Amino acid sequence: MLELDLNIPCGDVALEEKLDLDDPLRHLKDDSELEGIIASEGLARASQSMSELLTVLPQQSHSVEDGLLKFSFTHEWESVPRPLSISLVVDASPGCGGLAWPAGQILASYLVQKGPEYLQDKNVLELGSGTGLVGLAVGVLAMEARGTWITDQAPLLPIMTRNVCLNRLEGRVHVAELNWGSSIPEDIPLPDVILAADCVYFEPAFPLLVKTLSDLSTSKTDIFFCYKKRRKADKRFFNMLRKHFSWKEVLDDPGRPIYSREAITMIQLFKLKA
Repeated sequence: MLELDLNIPCGDVALEEKLDLDDPLRHLKDDSELEGIIASEGLARASQSMSELLTVLPQQSHSVEDGLLKFSFTHEWESVPRPLSISLVVDASPGCGGLAWPAGQILASYLVQKGPEYLQDKNVLELGSGTGLVGLAVGVLAMEARGTWITDQAPLLPIMTRNVCLNRLEGRVHVAELNWGSSIPEDIPLPDVILAADCVYFEPAFPLLVKTLSDLSTSKTDIFFCYKKRRKADKRFFNMLRKHFSWKEVLDDPGRPIYSREAITMIQLFKLKA
């Protein structure tokens, strides 16, 4: 198992990482980034501005009802409920993974627009699922998928399990612990599709994430990766990634002109042949 390397030389980023270790939720207190998504105390709240991502993404809207964050995705697929709706319990107590983030909402919306046929007869796995939004949307969308797995560290499993039950997706969406850099559990099948949203934020975990992506994939695996550029240190992740993968930006998403202005990018990864 790879261990976190807390001594990676990274200039000014070292201070940022030390502050993250001291207070993992410190960046949630910046309302300029979280307006319309999550309040700093971890409670969902409605957007105060029409310029926020969640209010202007095509085919997607959100609301807060009965303490739940609810997403609705419009689409053209006759075999899928219209709109496709997901309800989320959010909780900051296990860390930032228990909150909803724009990259996850963008990736979920993109998959809904691709439609259920794309995921038919495929095993789908989401890395760093947090609340489980992306995998839950897949669970509703892809009734003919072989199975959908939402994975994260142990502290996030209860909130993911609650959200699976809340959306009545037991038996279709499976919750599993998966620690980056560790061996892949035997009960998780090799996925045909890997999904990852907002997984690039903590530099010591970069080599662990790359290892897990590599362990889970082959040259035939479809991998969609959505992330927000936050710090110069993100370049280190892609320098590590290029040893195992190539990639290209996803250009057919109608929301791309909107979220690209917010420094959010969606790419498709391709495992290099050994």
